[in-house]
Amino acid sequence: MTRPEGPSGTRPGARRRTDRLAVGVATAGGAGYFPKAPGTMGSVLGAGVGGAILASGSGTAYLIVLGAVVTAGFWSAHRAASILGGDSPRIVIDEVAGQMLTLAAVGPEDLPGLATATFLGFLLFRFFDILKPFPIRRLERLPGGFGVMADDLGAGVAAGLTLWILEPLAVAMADVLRSSGA
Repeated sequence: MTRPEGPSGTRPGARRRTDRLAVGVATAGGAGYFPKAPGTMGSVLGAGVGGAILASGSGTAYLIVLGAVVTAGFWSAHRAASILGGDSPRIVIDEVAGQMLTLAAVGPEDLPGLATATFLGFLLFRFFDILKPFPIRRLERLPGGFGVMADDLGAGVAAGLTLWILEPLAVAMADVLRSSGA
């Protein structure tokens, strides 16, 4: 007995499972359903995951996980955009990926100041993600999940470059404040 095929040539049950998986990944395991500021919650998740991997000291593991998140993000954002209706605020895998891309600017020599660098990276990414200066805003115009992901990856690059420049200064200031007892 053969099973009926859905509109895309797949079995209906398989399509629904794949759609559920895509939405689950795109919403970062449900973080996108946070009632207020779901994008910020996605960024918090990206900073937490990124900071934890960086704390392990393995740059290779960080790049592998970042690559997996970006790849899964493109797939799931594209699929979920058609299910949830465009660049839905529920899709936050783009914030997770952009935040993790920002933190890629933190090198192994920065581990003593990792908390400061992660916090500064979080603030910078949210700044660039919300403001979307030229040419980041143009990336949103790309079709489907590509536009959903591309603007946040652009914000991640801008924030990462800014973090790379500012992070040594921020860590030094934090060290001075800690040593002065402030």
